[in-house]
Amino acid sequence: MSEAPGQPLSFTVGPQEAGLRLDVFLAGRCPDLSRSRIRTDLDRPDTATVDGRERPASFRLRVGQRVVFCTQAPVPLSAVPQPIDLDVVYEDAYLVVVNKPVGLVVHPAAGHPDGTLVNALLHRQGPINAGGDPLRPGIVHRLDRDTSGLLVAALDERSHRRLAAQLQDRRMGRAYLALSWGRWTEPEGALDGPIGRDPHRRQRMAVVAAGRPALTRYRVIEDFGFAQYSRVELSTGRTHQIRVHFGHAGHPVIGDPLYGEPGRARGLHGPDRRLAELAAKLATRQMLHACELRFLHPADGREMSFRAPPPADFAAVLARLRGAAGAPPGAG
Repeated sequence: MSEAPGQPLSFTVGPQEAGLRLDVFLAGRCPDLSRSRIRTDLDRPDTATVDGRERPASFRLRVGQRVVFCTQAPVPLSAVPQPIDLDVVYEDAYLVVVNKPVGLVVHPAAGHPDGTLVNALLHRQGPINAGGDPLRPGIVHRLDRDTSGLLVAALDERSHRRLAAQLQDRRMGRAYLALSWGRWTEPEGALDGPIGRDPHRRQRMAVVAAGRPALTRYRVIEDFGFAQYSRVELSTGRTHQIRVHFGHAGHPVIGDPLYGEPGRARGLHGPDRRLAELAAKLATRQMLHACELRFLHPADGREMSFRAPPPADFAAVLARLRGAAGAPPGAG
């Protein structure tokens, strides 16, 4: 589909699309538009109708319904300073380490033209000439909007090159905490599968033969029977890597809206089912947190290491699981 702002697009809901939310359906039918861009469009009046009636993004579709979608004119993107609070863990003349909160997008993009971590950094640091992309100045690596935790940005071109090289050759250490469904066969292991665009649902990534090599290592910290708390380390940095590998292995991250299994609790019984339903309700986003970051300082080569405990929403789900298992609640 080639984007034509203001031109109505018409679709008929097929059997495999029954029950999808309107925004998810449109993301699948309009692969050139991000789901966040589609949501932004749907927030405007007179954007989408289902059988002639205007419907919200959350509307569930039925087979045979006719969807008409009128895309809006794209907003020209630029990165400008904005006074947004940041939890800065460390900063000097060369770099800044931030503990990113849930909900904060890393850089401007379609559907998120401002209000991002980059906008906040520009307000805090002034102009950043690093990385070559005016929408991503200083950004070395990214976190998904609803993944919390540690991220490093460079403040000059030389520092950016050196940090990016560490990321590329796997000298930059990144560890995550994850709550996932099910029980791994082994308490620790490696998930090795190439990741690329999902050929059937273009808004997702998937393990596909033609994908780029990806390696994820996990170690179970606590086992709750129907769910587990794990430490995860990345050897590569593919889009949605942990979420894709965990979902592909049958252990999706709890609360993951894209790769998860919202009905997972229905396969359980008794107290486990009640606890799983409560955990799923508490998890309003993917239970994934970037807890550790390690690298060599780009100016003098000294070892840098940072840790950040999971935020309150992650800790609340974990505490509920621990309480049921007889362990003291906490953040891990």
